Amino acid sequence: MKIVIYGATDIASIIAAEFFEDNDIIVIDPDPEKLCQFSHLDLSVISGDAGNINILKQADIKNADVFIAASDLDEANIVGCIMTRYLSCAVTLCFVTKKECQNSLKIISENYRNTEEININFVIWPQELLTREIFSILTVPDAVDVEDFHQGKAKLLEYRIKENSPLLNKKLKDTDFNNETLVVGIARNDALFIPYGEDEFKINDKCIFMGTPEGLDLTAARFFTEEKFQIKNVAVIGGGTVGFELAKLLEKTKIKVKLVEKDYKRCEFLSEELNKTLILNADGTNSEFLNAEGIGQNDVVIAVTDSDEKNLLCSLLTKQLGAKRVITRVDRLSTVSLFENVGIDVAVSPKQAALNEVKNRIIDSKMGILATVERGMGKIQEIKVHPSFKDCALMNLKLPVRAVIAIIQRGTRIIIPKGQTLIRANDSLLVFTMADDAPKIREFFEHAL
Repeated sequence: MKIVIYGATDIASIIAAEFFEDNDIIVIDPDPEKLCQFSHLDLSVISGDAGNINILKQADIKNADVFIAASDLDEANIVGCIMTRYLSCAVTLCFVTKKECQNSLKIISENYRNTEEININFVIWPQELLTREIFSILTVPDAVDVEDFHQGKAKLLEYRIKENSPLLNKKLKDTDFNNETLVVGIARNDALFIPYGEDEFKINDKCIFMGTPEGLDLTAARFFTEEKFQIKNVAVIGGGTVGFELAKLLEKTKIKVKLVEKDYKRCEFLSEELNKTLILNADGTNSEFLNAEGIGQNDVVIAVTDSDEKNLLCSLLTKQLGAKRVITRVDRLSTVSLFENVGIDVAVSPKQAALNEVKNRIIDSKMGILATVERGMGKIQEIKVHPSFKDCALMNLKLPVRAVIAIIQRGTRIIIPKGQTLIRANDSLLVFTMADDAPKIREFFEHAL
């Protein structure tokens, strides 16, 4: 594909690095010095503004497949997308940093459906994606990742093996998970693999399960949810956009929320906008304050300031003070695994969330990829079995690479397959594979045996 990216920002750099090998990429930015960061990648750069029609023509925008506006200025991103829609048929994806811009674009989309030059295909607000991810993890006790498929009829959950886990040092073949649960992957020491029956669950492994919601609930209750553990109170450290939006969502539940924010004026705003949240004007890195306010006694502590260093310090302090579970925001993707290795239960990144959204919306959607896990090392793809595919029992399939057929959708029916389960023509499969193996599995099923 031909992809034009506007803005030499961190997220633009991450997107370009992810996709430059298989796509023709052009990066546009007014500052030539910022464009130097792309010199190690095999792509083209243009110094200029995407709101300038001549610059877009220089980028051959009429032949572009995708235009991604990822500069630091919302207004410039919007103008660039509108100009692109006017000049080409490229799919437009607009990054915004302010909720007001997201709301405005939503209003335009709903009221000007027939005005193709105005409508932007996708709007991404990374802070919102991060907020939703944290909220999803919170609502499933002890999970470190949650994904829904087939309108909630199928699900993926990821759990960490702890010292008190009944699965610790147990072989996969010796576990008795219910019939609606499959172990599809294990992440260990920054690597991901699809386990065999002889593989054992080790301390700090992150285990990826797929199945029906009911089956996964039973699995979680039996193996991962601490007895009588229910989230009743949460402390959020950082009252910025993510902390504020998260508190608003939590106010709709029965969970009690404390929000710690250092800036007094921001606290005044938070107090006016939030009705049930207790606002504390203090520094979340102050151990005396954390101890005096009992922050470590909360069921979950969430550190979402705009500083990785502060988030790490807050998290480690609250862990030391007894917090049962800590979720931490990490902006630098390279340090996510480091945070987890030093004891943080869940490390989440707005940039990773944004990259996943780009892949899901623009890149992977064309290939049937529904979700990625463990920083893109694993993929869940939806595959329609070829109409002339001959019935074949799962156990007899000769797959070209290692993969797990986790879900079969046959009409309205959801099937968690076993060895004797037949794969039939026109079945819709959810398949878990390593990222590099995804195309081979797709080709296998989309062609007749």
